[in-house]
Amino acid sequence: MIGRKMTDLFRKAAEGVTVGKIMAIVAGAMICSFGIHNIHQQTGITEGGVIGLMLLIEHWCGFSPAYITPVLDIACYLLAFKYLGGRFITTSVISTSCISLFYKVWEMFPPMLPDLSEYPLLAAVSGGIFVGVGVGMIIRQGGSSGGDDALALTISRITRWKLSRSYLFTDLTVLGLSLTYIPLSRIIYSVITVTISSFLIDRIQNYNKL
Repeated sequence: MIGRKMTDLFRKAAEGVTVGKIMAIVAGAMICSFGIHNIHQQTGITEGGVIGLMLLIEHWCGFSPAYITPVLDIACYLLAFKYLGGRFITTSVISTSCISLFYKVWEMFPPMLPDLSEYPLLAAVSGGIFVGVGVGMIIRQGGSSGGDDALALTISRITRWKLSRSYLFTDLTVLGLSLTYIPLSRIIYSVITVTISSFLIDRIQNYNKL
């Protein structure tokens, strides 16, 4: 009886996960991870959402990111499961696995883009475009690139806010708290990049949808 219920649960969760969706998720993961690795990590632009919260907790509490990140992600996914269902979790497992894989791929090569550290505005804009387009493609297929997306989608479902507003709410809240240890001059560029990425994610998710 339990085995049959588990089989039915997995079958329902896998419904609608087509080859076309998987290919779009792979492309989105490739674009997003490429931008973060070649722009954000080179220039030191901090993040909002779960990543920024992890950095904040690490700074003030001294907890290792190896422990903080899984706890935060699992909490966000449990919340998302309640409001978004099993199919979301299934698709998210595929997308987060693809992102991890592509991070490993990019790390095997030297930086493929010029170092934009001396041009933080250009880095913020271009980084926001890469993340916005890549994550937007993943979200459009019903998945997420991590706990950030799961949290924003859940907030959007509960509050009926536009997705871009949900992203900005979580990102700006964390970036505001990050002012306790990061200079305002650096936070400003992070605000620019999350604003651009939030806008693009929302537009791509809803493109040509009635």
